[in-house]
Amino acid sequence: MKDIVTSIVSWSDRQAELISVRRCVFIEEQKVPESIEIDGKDPDCFHVLACDGAGNPIGTTRLARSGKIGRMAVLPEHRGLGVGREMLRVIMDCGRANGIADFHLSAQIGAVGFYQKMGFETYGEQFEEAGIAHINMRPK
Repeated sequence: MKDIVTSIVSWSDRQAELISVRRCVFIEEQKVPESIEIDGKDPDCFHVLACDGAGNPIGTTRLARSGKIGRMAVLPEHRGLGVGREMLRVIMDCGRANGIADFHLSAQIGAVGFYQKMGFETYGEQFEEAGIAHINMRPK
């Protein structure tokens, strides 16, 4: 993760950068409808933004005050480099610092292995969201 900066950011200050990553990954790459991706919940969430050494946004995730981690996205050319792992660590540390103790998320089936390596386990039944198979996960 050389030269990558991962930090908690304000939605109101960094909205364009956060949306740019999510638009690339979810709307363009995965064909999630914009009306689902841009759900109006962002102003009430904590956000992480990962940027490369030049300050370009390369990853993001958010945390609702309910403890739900979501919108984890890393640009394709930066996947497999530890960006997601660092963003997950930072967002959970932020949650703990703000009194959140119970974390959970809805993982795309293709990302289950990543979250398992990060100490999460699946629970419940598989379901579809935005045309993509998901399953709920929480820390062990």
